[in-house]
Amino acid sequence: MWVLGVTERRVMGAFWVLNLVLFLVQVVGIKGAHGIGEHGVRIWPMPLSVSHSHKSLYVGKDFKIMSQGSKYKDASGILKDGFSRFLAVVKGAHVVDGDTSKLDQSRVLQGLNVFISSTKDELQYGIDESYKLLVPSPDKPTYAHLEVGLTILFILFAINQAQTVYGALHGLQTLSQLCQFNFSSRVIEILMTPWIINDQPRFSFRGLLIDTSRHYQPLPIIKNVIDSMAYAKLNVLHWHIVDTQSFPLEIPSYPKLWDGAYSTSERYTMADAAEIVRHVLCDFYAQKRGINVLAELDVPGHALSWGKGYPSLWPSKDCQEPLDVSNEFTFKVIDGILSDFSKVFKYKFVHLGGDEVNTSCWTLTPHVSKWLKEHSMNESQAYQYFVLQAQKIALLHGYEIVNWEETFNNFGNKLSPKTVVHNWLGGGVAQRVVAAGLRCIVSNQDKWYLDHLDTTWEQFYMNEPLTNITKSEQQKLVIGGEVCMWGETVDASDIQQTIWPRAAAAAERLWTPYDKLAKEAKQVTGRLAHFRCLLNQRGIAAAPLAADTPLTQPGRSAPLEPGSCYLQ
Repeated sequence: MWVLGVTERRVMGAFWVLNLVLFLVQVVGIKGAHGIGEHGVRIWPMPLSVSHSHKSLYVGKDFKIMSQGSKYKDASGILKDGFSRFLAVVKGAHVVDGDTSKLDQSRVLQGLNVFISSTKDELQYGIDESYKLLVPSPDKPTYAHLEVGLTILFILFAINQAQTVYGALHGLQTLSQLCQFNFSSRVIEILMTPWIINDQPRFSFRGLLIDTSRHYQPLPIIKNVIDSMAYAKLNVLHWHIVDTQSFPLEIPSYPKLWDGAYSTSERYTMADAAEIVRHVLCDFYAQKRGINVLAELDVPGHALSWGKGYPSLWPSKDCQEPLDVSNEFTFKVIDGILSDFSKVFKYKFVHLGGDEVNTSCWTLTPHVSKWLKEHSMNESQAYQYFVLQAQKIALLHGYEIVNWEETFNNFGNKLSPKTVVHNWLGGGVAQRVVAAGLRCIVSNQDKWYLDHLDTTWEQFYMNEPLTNITKSEQQKLVIGGEVCMWGETVDASDIQQTIWPRAAAAAERLWTPYDKLAKEAKQVTGRLAHFRCLLNQRGIAAAPLAADTPLTQPGRSAPLEPGSCYLQ
């Protein structure tokens, strides 16, 4: 047992005593790290504050999780599964066949106590993701005295404190990066203890877009992407499910829509989608890793594939995009899709696209042109009408809306106040969006598009979402940012090496406080290289941090020559 003969209340008091002990240790000789890896700190992304010393501990063979004093009951098994994944990645790089019973037991960690304040495990935008991680010094007594009339025995352990279970998951990710294999003792060790880490994200929305229309991504690949996102503390998978090229998702309300898939085997059932997101009978894969899923339905453009099953959605057989604005059936289908979405995709937002709409097809098609005249609309007004109708439908299904920036650029003052504008075309848009009182997500294509293979990781790192936004009330309207892995040139064979490590560079920008970020990207080269190698050890095919040479591109490069992972 961790605690002998005490009530939960006394246990809580004991935790505060231990925290005080660790604070005193910190005062008398722990070194600090300030965001760019001083004193050998290799955590990625860099936490809010880090203190450590120079001692080492070992992870016990039967290292276990405890939750003494915690309010969270873990009925869904989110914390239990997170701890199992922690053990798997920590022990996965080598066979851990050393015997910790033969080591100095004062230096062997027996377990991790996790204290969580909230009883809830709902995953949603804006939840508290903060945590505090304490790993004690090996040269301190294994006893603490609590002035409540009893002596409390503490077997040496680490503490992870968090407001929610999702903050605890982040703490586990950080702890996993402190662990390494000792080739002499053949056990897992933690160097530079004691560690005291306080952490929380800078932005609540830290996204990665994947595109399953241009190339189908098998379910195991999507799950692998979700795992890799959790390692970097990204928290939103933006699933660009359908587009012009294919419609791979089952829609029960309109079952012929997935006739637009590339083939009958390159499809996702609604059960597949539910497993990725959350379902009572499934694994709710993303939720257990603290990842929200933002589903996108890109309308009215980028929708040619819809008409493969329902040709009446096209303006005409010869003019197939954008969707027919004059046909009420178009909006019935959108309503049906969003109704089906609402049963599976529980994130607060749905993405309705709205970008790159060439409206000339509407004026060239006689029946649509006639409808425009009857409703006294020109092409641009019809574009506005379509977007606003789609927004109304989404709102009725309980969603708030994300739209690509063209909607704001064309009729920003008409958008629902519950709109989040997704910037992608370039700079200056975020400034105008927040000045208008709307929220914004930053994904400017010149810096955060992963399919731009000539964009370096340094450019990803230095891209600042709050550029030229100085008023605090407007800064709060930038809810975060997202790197975009458009699918024209990626499939299951190369998606991960195109995402990583450049996405990790953006992940630190979105997680770490601004004053803790490196002022020059080159200052974090070694730490990012270490994280890239850690991803490789965990089965994520992250590419080297290669320079742009005649033989390589910064995105999706291969090693230039033999050498250490850490130097590539």
